[in-house]
Amino acid sequence: MMSLVPTPDALPMASGYFELLLLLTFPLHLVFMNAMLGGTMLAIWAHFKREPVHERLAYKIAQVLPLLIAFAINFGVPPLLFVQVVYGHLIYSSSVLMGVFWLSVIPVLLTVYYAVYIYDFKFWSLGRRGLPILMFAGVLMLMIAFLFSNNMTLMLTPETWDIYFKNSSGTFLNLAEPTLWPRYLHMLVGATAIGALVIALLGRLWAKQDAEVGELAQRVGLRVFLAVTCVQIMVGLWFLVALPADVMMMFMGRNLFATAVFLVAISTVMGVIFLAVKRRLVLCGGLALLLLYLMSLMRAFVRTGYVDNLFVTQIVEAQRDFSPLLLFVVTLVIGLLLIFWMIKVSLQAQEN
Repeated sequence: MMSLVPTPDALPMASGYFELLLLLTFPLHLVFMNAMLGGTMLAIWAHFKREPVHERLAYKIAQVLPLLIAFAINFGVPPLLFVQVVYGHLIYSSSVLMGVFWLSVIPVLLTVYYAVYIYDFKFWSLGRRGLPILMFAGVLMLMIAFLFSNNMTLMLTPETWDIYFKNSSGTFLNLAEPTLWPRYLHMLVGATAIGALVIALLGRLWAKQDAEVGELAQRVGLRVFLAVTCVQIMVGLWFLVALPADVMMMFMGRNLFATAVFLVAISTVMGVIFLAVKRRLVLCGGLALLLLYLMSLMRAFVRTGYVDNLFVTQIVEAQRDFSPLLLFVVTLVIGLLLIFWMIKVSLQAQEN
């Protein structure tokens, strides 16, 4: 099995720098990805209610969906690049095994983008005919998430890579992996919860233009967030027990840092539930963002647990050169400032 794992490429600096940037950028991608998926589900629900206020809520969500997708894509690029830098010898191999599906992500994503633009620009002329378009886009989003879950599990299980000698067509999916389904559902359920919370937060802004829609968005968003978060606890436990025993035990005391993060995450979940019940929306949103960072850190521990067992973490550090990293950081900061400015201008235009 080990002979199938390529030799890692030399890095211009210690891998810890890239791991840190991965942990900093990935939760930002999650915010917009979750809002995109959760918003789509709430818009579908609003269509089925057949009431004017629900229709107006669906239209409000339709207006932000193209922006959410754009931000999800752009904020998804940095963490994906950092994963490829540190674990390129793993993820490139797994991508080859499922190459047909992996390459299909781009056209599928473009189709989603096109569908939500039609849903937004032609919302009122389409009427209820917009529902199938939105449902189609939602199904494609679920498909993309499933393919990512496949690749992220496949890269950590080189013992399955010998399937290439039986199937070299790039159509392999890691369906027999015990953690695939709980990992996939953990991501989807969490996305629905955080997405509903984002819609509730947007409802506070929408209330300035349409008090009825704003109140509906906040009320429904918080209710969905509470209900789905409770489901997420059960799915998270399933994901935890599905992990290999040595990886799971990292959170059970074997690794003190991982265990501490796990306990803080559990406390944070209780905190966001309490704040949601009390309708402390802004505080709940801030704590939920912290929870995303904690979950991303736990995800990193899981990845490290797998990789350490493979004995392929000896990544070679070449002669130090910080210039590419410095250029990236400067570009990232400029990009974030521009995004903040665009959001501010967009919100001001809506208020006017």
